[in-house]
Amino acid sequence: MKVLLIGGAGYVGSVLTGELLERGYSVKIFDRFYFGDMGIAGHRDRVELVRGDMREMKPEVLEDVGAVVNIGGLSNDPTAEYNPKANYEMNTLATKLSAEFCKAVGVRRYILASSCSVYDVGVREEDRDVVMDETTKIVPKAAYSSSKFEAEKILLGLAGKDFTPVILRKGTIYGFSPRMRYDLVVNTFVKDALSKGAITPYFGGEMWRPMVDVRDAAKAYVTLIEAEEDKVRGEIFNLVYRNFRISELALRVRSALLTAGIDIEIVPDYRYKGVRSYRVSGEKIKRVLGFVPSLSVEDSVTDMVEKVREHDYCDFDNPVYCNIRWLQMLEQADGIIKITGKIF
Repeated sequence: MKVLLIGGAGYVGSVLTGELLERGYSVKIFDRFYFGDMGIAGHRDRVELVRGDMREMKPEVLEDVGAVVNIGGLSNDPTAEYNPKANYEMNTLATKLSAEFCKAVGVRRYILASSCSVYDVGVREEDRDVVMDETTKIVPKAAYSSSKFEAEKILLGLAGKDFTPVILRKGTIYGFSPRMRYDLVVNTFVKDALSKGAITPYFGGEMWRPMVDVRDAAKAYVTLIEAEEDKVRGEIFNLVYRNFRISELALRVRSALLTAGIDIEIVPDYRYKGVRSYRVSGEKIKRVLGFVPSLSVEDSVTDMVEKVREHDYCDFDNPVYCNIRWLQMLEQADGIIKITGKIF
């Protein structure tokens, strides 16, 4: 079966591409390649690439496709808040567009990458600090989480005997990807440890966050592709390895680094910086589909350090590893080129 990955050259998509190819799937990637094609460089000759903007996708892209995984769009709070209009267009309207195309042409399985950030209650609402599940009533307020929640509602409204939409709300991801990101909390800690010799948990690390390794995320998507339709049609699944306070994450990262021979300091910053905090249950995906995330923070950090060095991803200040900095740089460059014309 051929699987279309919308946004397949990104942080998660690069790992998912490898996972699908290993399992014998054909892979088509539809991506604007904002961050280049470094993530799929090792698979370029084994995948079909279609360059395009998900907001302008045509139904022809779905030719010969058996399932779609939508992992495209803007992927965190800073990028969503930087351009709320583009965030809504990509995360909500483009999801509606591609899902309606799928239903019209007979692509039965559509999996949406959503986020556990829809559960965010903040550190100032202690009475709501409980472990939440897929049945919890939520009212997201931030641009990113709101756009994902709106996309979820649209997608679930399309469910029927001929169309099986599934939603995967992932916790905060960590781990190495060929399209590496250093703007995710565990990855940021590793970057700062290797480049500065210290890691800094903001707000003293008091906030909670559900966490999951990127390789477990890729395996979860495969599970949703392969699951019986009746088990996943119109369903939402949280994906969580464990819930951690950020302060505990810092200690676990330090412990893993010590095992790798790297001794670093933890220097907490107690200032309030608009931090998010939420705890989430991942029991449903275990109960219904038997999927259990297995990759610990410590194992992931050890693997990350090894692969960062192996692939020479040590230019830690390169903006390509930080979504908001890279998009800001691209926008600035675009403005200059509109004035100057082509460079050469």
